[in-house]
Amino acid sequence: MAIKILGTGSYLPENIVTNEDFTKIVDTSDEWIVKRTGIHERRITETPTYVMAETAARRALENARTAPEEIDLILCTTVSSDFITPSLACIVQGRIGAKNAIAFDINAACAAFVYALDLADMYLLRGMGKILIISAESLSKITDYTDRSTCVLFGDAAGACVVTAGEGKFAASFGCDGAGAWTLFARQHKNQVPFVEVIDPQEIDRFPDAKDGTLYMDGKEVYKFAVGAMAKALTDASGKFGLALEELDLIVPHQANIRIIQTAAKELKLPLERFYVNIGRCGNTSSACIPVALDEINRAGKLTAGMKVGLVGFGAGLVYGGCVFEV
Repeated sequence: MAIKILGTGSYLPENIVTNEDFTKIVDTSDEWIVKRTGIHERRITETPTYVMAETAARRALENARTAPEEIDLILCTTVSSDFITPSLACIVQGRIGAKNAIAFDINAACAAFVYALDLADMYLLRGMGKILIISAESLSKITDYTDRSTCVLFGDAAGACVVTAGEGKFAASFGCDGAGAWTLFARQHKNQVPFVEVIDPQEIDRFPDAKDGTLYMDGKEVYKFAVGAMAKALTDASGKFGLALEELDLIVPHQANIRIIQTAAKELKLPLERFYVNIGRCGNTSSACIPVALDEINRAGKLTAGMKVGLVGFGAGLVYGGCVFEV
């Protein structure tokens, strides 16, 4: 049994922040940003994460011609929810009226949408009918806008899809390198406990520039991990599916950096044209990157029956995941 995508939806905030806007707050330039990242602009939200998630979800349901009451499960992926609890999935479940759905969140950083698809596949095997997956990220809330090397990378967005069981196959591959956790992280604000002196994690002492509540990244280490992880995830997933890499019609990668995508394409010996890229317009929106791209492809009429599609993501953890399915 395979996953069948019934419909897709996405939401990009109206507020566009260009590279030129960043030159007013940090020492950078449009040329520097484009050359190193491929990003020209990104969207920054004025609304809560759950509003973006709800909007993308409603658009996916409409595209799938599915009523909220038909949804059995809502999986949300995010590292930037508005609340520690309740989950983003529960909030969206109530707002869209999906009264028959169970709901919970997944935190697997930028690879989380692929993780959610794989989890949906397992639930479909157990007999569920329709599953709504939503990836929503307000990375602007956890971005350090004094760090010129990272603040230009991130944007806000939400993407969603409705899936059900279909014929054919679905194959996935995942991995984790927890030893690299400290190359990309965002720490909660320090606890204020009146009864004890809270001890900071020893690992944090190694990163004096890391601020509470904002992202810290060792770009060189993440780059090295990402290229290898993308190649391994896609190769392994394609092998499980029974396809050679060159038989993939389309690859939708996490949109972290254009140079990572270019290098991975060379590593895989695939033409760059086979990779869908929208990082120039959206920036890095973590787990929302892949579903936003899928919605753009779908609404452009380029997600056609019989296509072999590969998805691949990587991110904080360090984690990676790739999957292959037939449309």
